[in-house]
Amino acid sequence: MAEEGKDNVIEKGREILRILEESKEFTRRLLKENERLRFQNVSLAKKVEELTRRGSKEVLAPYLEEIDRLKKELADLRDKYAEVERENMDFAQKYIEVEEQNNNLANLYIASYQLHSTLDFKEVVQIICEIVINLIGAEVFTIFLFDEKRKELGGVAGEGRPSDIGRYVPLGEGVIGWTAEKGEIFILETPEEIEAAGGERPIACIPLKIKKRLIGVIVVYKLFVQKRKGFTPMDRELFSLLAGHAATALYSAKLYSSMERKLNTIESFMELLASKQPE
Repeated sequence: MAEEGKDNVIEKGREILRILEESKEFTRRLLKENERLRFQNVSLAKKVEELTRRGSKEVLAPYLEEIDRLKKELADLRDKYAEVERENMDFAQKYIEVEEQNNNLANLYIASYQLHSTLDFKEVVQIICEIVINLIGAEVFTIFLFDEKRKELGGVAGEGRPSDIGRYVPLGEGVIGWTAEKGEIFILETPEEIEAAGGERPIACIPLKIKKRLIGVIVVYKLFVQKRKGFTPMDRELFSLLAGHAATALYSAKLYSSMERKLNTIESFMELLASKQPE
């Protein structure tokens, strides 16, 4: 019996060892399979990532191209908008200039009408002063008239320079005399030159002439603040028109005054003769 029990124990031990060996082999196979699956999973993950990446690019490519195209169109539109804005500014500036020219021409027409609406010498001189102030924008100026007896220019009216009134300038002397002698308009061209004159030296001289007959010279020393940028092409036209109309108005007024004095003298003389006639 003892021998039989010993054999049963040995047999059970062998059975346990076999089961352990089988378990060990099963575990080894499980570990190997797990390693294989893990490697496969990593590989698949990489493939999925690559496919996803490639797939995203392909899907986004048209949208990215559309975005680039829209960006370019937006940049073009901005450039065109800026260009249109510049053109609008230019048009607005030209509109203002044309409007200003129209106003100046209208004012000149009115001024010309006023110049020829009177034969009173003082009124004519006053009208010329108003034109120089309102149309030319002169803050300081003097009107010199030619004295045929003295053969010099004498200051008779103006603004901001009382020392010129009664002052005489010989023909050919300085810019004023040169303008009278040559009969040419003198103008300082740039704002820097005008600034350098300091309101003391002439910045513009306009000769007043009827053909070759010298009537006088309008001398501008200083402009108002709004005209400190200098003279415009429109100012030159105003100078030419003003020179002719002012000269004619002054000459007509002087001639009328002279004729009126002579007429009064003749009438007085006739009345004197009539009073001495025997009754």
